[in-house]
Amino acid sequence: MLDPRLFRSDLDFVQQQLKRRAFEFNAAYYSELEAKRKAIQVKTQDLQNERNSRSKSIGKAKANGEDIQPLLDQVQHLGDQLKAAETELGEIQSKMTELMEGIPNILDDSVPDGCDEESNVEISRWGEPAQFDFEAKDHVELGAKVGGMDFELGAKIASARFVVLQGPLARLQRALIQFMLDTHVSEHGYTETYVPFLVNAQSLRGTGQLPKFEQDLFKVGSEPPYYLIPTAEVPVTNIVRDEIVDAKNMPLKFVCHTPCFRSEAGAYGKDVKGMIRQHQFEKVELVQIVKPEESEAAHEELTGHAETILKKLKLPYRKVLLCAGDTGFSSAKTYDLEVWLPGQGVYREISSCSNFKDFQARRLQARWRNPETGKPELVHTLNGSGLAAGRTLIAVIENYQDEQGRIHVPEVLRPYLGGIDVIE
Repeated sequence: MLDPRLFRSDLDFVQQQLKRRAFEFNAAYYSELEAKRKAIQVKTQDLQNERNSRSKSIGKAKANGEDIQPLLDQVQHLGDQLKAAETELGEIQSKMTELMEGIPNILDDSVPDGCDEESNVEISRWGEPAQFDFEAKDHVELGAKVGGMDFELGAKIASARFVVLQGPLARLQRALIQFMLDTHVSEHGYTETYVPFLVNAQSLRGTGQLPKFEQDLFKVGSEPPYYLIPTAEVPVTNIVRDEIVDAKNMPLKFVCHTPCFRSEAGAYGKDVKGMIRQHQFEKVELVQIVKPEESEAAHEELTGHAETILKKLKLPYRKVLLCAGDTGFSSAKTYDLEVWLPGQGVYREISSCSNFKDFQARRLQARWRNPETGKPELVHTLNGSGLAAGRTLIAVIENYQDEQGRIHVPEVLRPYLGGIDVIE
């Protein structure tokens, strides 16, 4: 959520910034609500002051033995007015909150303009895409050839966009997850964290998935409802909800492996083949909670940690800065890492690393105590995939294939597979 003071002090700036996202902000409606809020808040405060003053007069009259009934009648009348004013103020504030929760984050100045992914800016590339002397197969064909990747069985058990992995491929995915966790903990200084896979609405509201993206979530039938997590970002970032973090403990760095669940309501007809876009998938997530002045450097660092995994696996990739129209709702700035998939002949997203600045923290009321002022201030939050395990599995399968359809195991993963170097 954006700072309400920014709207009150410089509404033109807010409008200008939101236009970069092609977000239609109803400034007239906001101004109308804000005017009503101010007026009723002043009225409420005046009524409270008058009631307090009358109450003191009653006390004095009672002490002097005077008849206080006329004064009591006046206070009762004021009480009814005050209750009505407080109710009206609460309704206006609810409307203001609803409006503010639907407004995206203001973009960092370094984010390029543009409407969609065509305007994203490539920052760098690492590794050379493999040049095979045979026609490269995609992961679906390779999975069928070596066995253990069954989409029909996934559909039978659940529905389309589910898969069953068995044997060496299931073990390979587990090896990837373990390798990522070990690297981020031992080399990058993250604290491994285990969290619930079900969260309440307050947690999703804190990170920005609710109310705007409810259609993308799987809701569990209970009252109040729970939701299957779309990413570990939600439960892990909520660790600091309503907390004041000690400055000496910052930055907080968490790494967490979870399954993720997404309805993909807005992705009808996209990536229907294979494991690219599933309702259930595995991910190793990186989350950092930092001081505001450190978030820009932390963003580069976190992205570099995700890049390290790709380099160790020797998977060619490129780093892309997302443009205004392609940057997520809560993010101020996002880098995507896109891995080369020879079976498709394209780079595909495998990690998205974002700096949310204080946007999530304001919703979460996540703060740190500044030792210079002694006062609580909002933290900055960041997160990124380090990496998405399913897509990393796809990348390994396609980049390490040979002409016979076998899959050679990357050297760094062999210790996790008992020395197996080829899946066939």
